[in-house]
Amino acid sequence: MIQIYNTLSAKKELFEPFKNKKVNLFVCGPTVYDFSHIGHIRTYVIFDVFVKYLRYKGYKVNFVLNITDIDDRIIDRAKQENKPWEDIAKLYETSFLEDIKNLNINSINKIARATDHIKEIIKQIQTLLDKGYAYKIEEGIYFDISKFEGYGKLSKRTVQQAEDAVSRVDESVSKRNKGDFVLWRISESGKPGWSSPFGFGRPGWHIEDTAITEKYLGQQYDIHGGGQDLIFPHHEAEITQQEAASGKKPFVKYWLHSGLVTINGQKMSKSLKNTITIQNILKKYSSESLRFMAINAHYRSPVEYRENLLKQSEAAVQRIFELDWKLTPGNLDLPKETEITRVQELIEEYKEKIESALDNDFNTPLALSELFNFIKEINKLLSSGLISKKQAVEIKKLLNWIGRDILGVLPDEWLKITDILQLVEKRETLRKEKAWLEADKARDEIQALGYSIEDTPYGPLVKLKSKS
Repeated sequence: MIQIYNTLSAKKELFEPFKNKKVNLFVCGPTVYDFSHIGHIRTYVIFDVFVKYLRYKGYKVNFVLNITDIDDRIIDRAKQENKPWEDIAKLYETSFLEDIKNLNINSINKIARATDHIKEIIKQIQTLLDKGYAYKIEEGIYFDISKFEGYGKLSKRTVQQAEDAVSRVDESVSKRNKGDFVLWRISESGKPGWSSPFGFGRPGWHIEDTAITEKYLGQQYDIHGGGQDLIFPHHEAEITQQEAASGKKPFVKYWLHSGLVTINGQKMSKSLKNTITIQNILKKYSSESLRFMAINAHYRSPVEYRENLLKQSEAAVQRIFELDWKLTPGNLDLPKETEITRVQELIEEYKEKIESALDNDFNTPLALSELFNFIKEINKLLSSGLISKKQAVEIKKLLNWIGRDILGVLPDEWLKITDILQLVEKRETLRKEKAWLEADKARDEIQALGYSIEDTPYGPLVKLKSKS
């Protein structure tokens, strides 16, 4: 049984979808006005892992992600660069899609652009107007939060506290309440927009998500995900407008929020200009290493970005790959049979431990810890010649299941030169024996072959010098 922490109830709950094994899931996608950075890509890695695990457990998951391709920030960027806003949105959307492809985030069923759903957005706004939850002023159509009884139940804020919003505040002196948010913004002369019964304009930030999810997932669905910075006002507004429009509660059964990535104690953000782009990271580190870093802390916990974390993650990924490489037919001279039956017991024991970790609110760091305990046990048996070819096949199945199919941290290839892997292992053995002089000689041999080697908590990190 899977338990997940629900932001709505502020506690762990048994996971029970609306419709048995069918799971509808939505995650807020990017606003495409700049290159993707590790701060928000972490969320997509996390949910990619969750979806793959749920599917392994027999759930039929329909995973939808939106792209905000019309927004003031896109318009401002277009003005700065003297380009059409459509070109800016297309450029950074293409870059984002390339990033998620490079990171093997391949579990998404539908990627939906806001501008492809103007008809659905207008329909939902009209419903809110007809029901008396929305009102029109000169600047556009606004939602009256005083009319919705449940406002604040996700973020635990009152209507009076709604003015505390710090993210994309919809300012207007004509609003009824300071926390009222825009549904449809009337476009100023020369700015983009679409024809509507409310005037020529463009959608507000919150309404696009609910219009998209109602189309693809229905008026109620199972899981909504996103970063913790979206809880208020964005996700609070989504609940408010969808439950007001449909009259059905709850709009979403489980709300999952990922911790932020910080740098020097500050949230990593495009607006703060302190981002590390995915493109730049992948010039130096593998996609598996970035995924490892993203899930090596519990998804609800923050991560303080340091390049040293990526180095450690790269070394960890190498350890997983090295065992997989050793167990590949033809790479080591393994016996056909052994008298040891402990191997199958270890496989079953650690598979159960890993599943138990992921069943408990998707505890990926614990799952990784159990994976490395398993690797340590298997390496001991390998060193003693106590693993057969047949057993190697079964061990590789476990490594591929959790390392590649679920977590996405096992590469297809790494260092292909057998001599390098043998020298690395020789150096580690010498270091354990405290034969420091001989270990230094092995290090020199590795460097002479064009590789650098750096010691980390996960073991030695070996890289081509040209990539350092």
